[in-house]
Amino acid sequence: MSPVAKDEDTEDTWSRFRDAVNMTAGELEKWLKTDESRSVGQKTDGGEATGHASGRRIVDLLHTKRADLGDDDLAHMRKVVGYVKRHLAQRPPGDVEDTPWRYSLMNWGHDPEKA
Repeated sequence: MSPVAKDEDTEDTWSRFRDAVNMTAGELEKWLKTDESRSVGQKTDGGEATGHASGRRIVDLLHTKRADLGDDDLAHMRKVVGYVKRHLAQRPPGDVEDTPWRYSLMNWGHDPEKA
């Protein structure tokens, strides 16, 4: 990929990531410490859920300058964008404030209740 194309891809990925992740690094860090955050998601071998681990990585990405993003960072950012988009399309009916659906999205940095 040419340097110009890589810069354009980085900008596009950064923009879509920032649209999908509507929580600040501080909000997400605080959320990830809650029992509700740890209560949802797929856990491998009884360990940390995939979304919870992703949330920790998102916090790091939110503290990273665009110029310092590597290919692995961009790949994870695209994964976050895809997850948030797919999960939002599966919104359950009714009040979602205290639901696993919302908690899972919040682990990925998106609070659907946030204006």
